[in-house]
Amino acid sequence: MRFLLGYGSCGIASGANDVLEGLNEAFSGTEYTVEKVGCNGLCFAEPIVEVITDSGDSILYGRLNKDSAVNFAEKIKKGELPLENRLSEDELKFLNGQKRIVLSGCGKIDPENIDSYIENGGYKALEKAIRMGSDKIIEEIKISGLRGRGGAGFPTHFKWQAAKSAQSDEKYIVCNADEGDPGAFMDRAVLEGDPHRVLEGMMIAGIAIGAESGVIYVRAEYPLAVKRLKIAISQMHEKGYLGKNILGSNFNFDFHIMMGAGAFVCGEETALLASLSGNRGMPVTKPPFPAQKGFRKKPTNINNVETFANVSWIIDNGGEAFASMGTEGSKGTKVFALAGRVKRGGLVEVPMGLTINDIVFGICGGIKNDAKVKAVQMGGPSGGCIPANMLDTVIDYENIAKTGAIMGSGGMIVMDEKTCMVDMAKFFMDFTSKESCGKCVPCRIGTTRMLEILKRITDGEGTCEDIDTLVELGESIKVGALCGLGNSAPNPVLTTIRYFRNEYEEHINNKCCPAKKCTALIQYRIDESMCRGCSLCSRRCPVDAISGVVKSPYKIDSEKCVRCGQCIDSCKFNAINVLSGEESK
Repeated sequence: MRFLLGYGSCGIASGANDVLEGLNEAFSGTEYTVEKVGCNGLCFAEPIVEVITDSGDSILYGRLNKDSAVNFAEKIKKGELPLENRLSEDELKFLNGQKRIVLSGCGKIDPENIDSYIENGGYKALEKAIRMGSDKIIEEIKISGLRGRGGAGFPTHFKWQAAKSAQSDEKYIVCNADEGDPGAFMDRAVLEGDPHRVLEGMMIAGIAIGAESGVIYVRAEYPLAVKRLKIAISQMHEKGYLGKNILGSNFNFDFHIMMGAGAFVCGEETALLASLSGNRGMPVTKPPFPAQKGFRKKPTNINNVETFANVSWIIDNGGEAFASMGTEGSKGTKVFALAGRVKRGGLVEVPMGLTINDIVFGICGGIKNDAKVKAVQMGGPSGGCIPANMLDTVIDYENIAKTGAIMGSGGMIVMDEKTCMVDMAKFFMDFTSKESCGKCVPCRIGTTRMLEILKRITDGEGTCEDIDTLVELGESIKVGALCGLGNSAPNPVLTTIRYFRNEYEEHINNKCCPAKKCTALIQYRIDESMCRGCSLCSRRCPVDAISGVVKSPYKIDSEKCVRCGQCIDSCKFNAINVLSGEESK
């Protein structure tokens, strides 16, 4: 019997260390040991232990703590399989409809033990690729239809062929692991849970283009991913998978890790290359493309984590097997990070061609508290909002682009009716304006002006002309910006105006926030018929805006109130109402 403890960042943050301590103490002196694995994607139920029985059955236990882990272990020692903390059949629907390629090893192998990866078929694709040679590898990738999973969806084989064709005595493979989208954690989970899969994919790309060096550009905010990458690279050297004459061939390869400082713009490949060279991360115009003049001014191929993580499966199973999944223009699977108001958040890998509804409701169980879904933000701060009536949109590059959003790297933030779409657009515009490198005027100045207008609208000081100005500015920035950050920065604003224009008009014309989120346009008021005079709200108020006498209704001073929500959270009688527009007068 095996016990697999999810030990990724999400599991550790949820208390996996306590669970590990409890299990180790209870199992001390027995034959049982606990294996630390990566995140299996069921982040909503962390910390998680998967039990693999002697007959091969899998049973998942979630939301454990030290006490429940000890109780679990004591029952195991008695020969029982506990019922407590088992994930329900409904929760296990999260796995239904998924097809795991990139995530197949996450939660199954020990990411700090290369033997665990090899026992699960690791590095067989590398051996095969060495025998195949460059041309056959690229042809297989072409047959597969694999497109870059970093956002743009550029055909992978085309980039590899361009780098292969470039004449140079030195070439590089670069992995873009600079995952900066708010709400996105796909790359982190893969690097933490199955680093060898990414490294193997990079090495196969190295054979394809004739490179002997791989560079992983990963943000410093991912310390566990960096740690496990370093362990993996060290173990590869020990096993003979790195260095000179790998596996008895004439193929030489080695890795280097570069930690970025967390600049969102460094997700753009030319800005990433500038940062790799020790310069400020700022994009440059193309051509020349990185395949012609990249890292150290040598031909360079850049793909993101998920793209490389698909490569070994394609070589192992053939390009046609990968191409058999998905749609005509978007082959294979895609990993999404589900966050926001969805019931079951986590990592989902599905074949292209499913709808957004299939994921949000079929896999993730719908919206928390069975509220109504309002929109789904796809593509992070560079993406756009897709409204509830369009969630039957098929997930592929072309259909998502038609909505005004983008596939992006795979972030998917689900929003319910309590979300203010103007405020949400302001949040993303605030992010992109701060992350702009400042090199080009459309992005540097344009995003700042758009943010100022959005702030004015949410403060109740907007004018009817502001909406048209936002659209005009947004379209101009998309055309005039130098890189992908600026080209896509207006998307959240443009899509919310396109699908939720009425909310902008309510903010401007009626000084009303329909979602009751914009603090300048709302008031808190105590319903005297509901208030029991318990005084808890008054004691929780950080600015002493609530006054009254115990056992009598309390009152809120609107001039002092900062709308922090502490009183609402503390009230046990639902006596505090949030008012906006005419109802607040």
